[in-house]
Amino acid sequence: MPFSLTSEQKQSTFWLALWLAVALLLYALGPILSPFIAAAILAYMLGGAVDKLEGGHPGKRRMPRVIAVSLVLTAFCTAVVALFLTVVPVLRAEIPLLQAKVPAFFTWLDTFVAPWLAGYGIHVKLDSAGLRQLLEQQVAAGGDDMWTSVLAKVRVGGSAVLGWIATLTLVPVVLFYLLLDWHALLARIEGAIPRRWAAKTTSMAVESDVLLAQYLRGQLLVMIVLAVYYSAALAFVGLDVALPVGVLTGLLGFVPYLGFGLGMLLALVAALLQFSGWAGLAWVVAIYTAGQLIESFILTPRLVGERIGLHPLAVIFSLMAFGELFGFAGVLLALPASAVLMVGFRHLKNHYLRSSFYNAGSSEASHDPAPDTSMSPTP
Repeated sequence: MPFSLTSEQKQSTFWLALWLAVALLLYALGPILSPFIAAAILAYMLGGAVDKLEGGHPGKRRMPRVIAVSLVLTAFCTAVVALFLTVVPVLRAEIPLLQAKVPAFFTWLDTFVAPWLAGYGIHVKLDSAGLRQLLEQQVAAGGDDMWTSVLAKVRVGGSAVLGWIATLTLVPVVLFYLLLDWHALLARIEGAIPRRWAAKTTSMAVESDVLLAQYLRGQLLVMIVLAVYYSAALAFVGLDVALPVGVLTGLLGFVPYLGFGLGMLLALVAALLQFSGWAGLAWVVAIYTAGQLIESFILTPRLVGERIGLHPLAVIFSLMAFGELFGFAGVLLALPASAVLMVGFRHLKNHYLRSSFYNAGSSEASHDPAPDTSMSPTP
């Protein structure tokens, strides 16, 4: 008898193939989806503020959603610009000092580094004139091939810069329209879910939303604690730009390693320019090393992991696992993704505990003599 599919099986196969084709298409369009994904994440974070402004207060007229979206988007962009402007006072104070230190730095290179290189057969003067002569020799030796390679790298780098500019320009536009039509978009997504799965999917989405809200609150608390810690620690060692560098490090802690790396770089340059010896640099390294350890093993597991129901060891494992699988983006999305996956695993566990596979033999066990429960664990 030839194998044949029922009408329901044919429909299920068709829709499964269609969704698989859509997933493959999205994967192929991955390079251009970055601004849309970033805007969707920001829309989820800012949607609550828009809803509160739109709802207004009892007895007052509701605010049009387009005005609420414009106000929230303006406030968000202002906060981002203000965050980056905290770097300006640091750079304004450090650049003139750095320019004044450049001749002394070249002298230090020629005094200490050049003799060390000479021991390996590399004879070169590391003052400004010697470095200029070395660069000219390398350019002359490279010839046309060197310039071709440089131009190719400049072309690739220019394309990357233009791509970043286009992404940064497109994100606010996409974010505006997503915030404007957020509830309508969610309703369309919910309407596309098969009816047999709609109730369960909606329930899981609500649970995920609650966990993600807890994650955002916990992450905000981590950022505040880090900003206070770095500002106070750098001020304790006497760094003049302790407050802006500490605040910048803490607030950029939302992006893993970005706040730590940029803050440490600015603090090291400031310490190099302000202090005469190596003690200042050692203090900065010690402060940032301790801060990174505190964030990774205490603050994030306790303030974020416990809020979303993840054990501290699970938080550390998820950060390492997602970073290994997906790189920097994986580290950025590890905890919210783990919170969503935990909701799915919880429902899967409940389904497993109700399944006949798990409960097979339980009816036969009920007819056996009662076991000795004196050594049984407490349920």
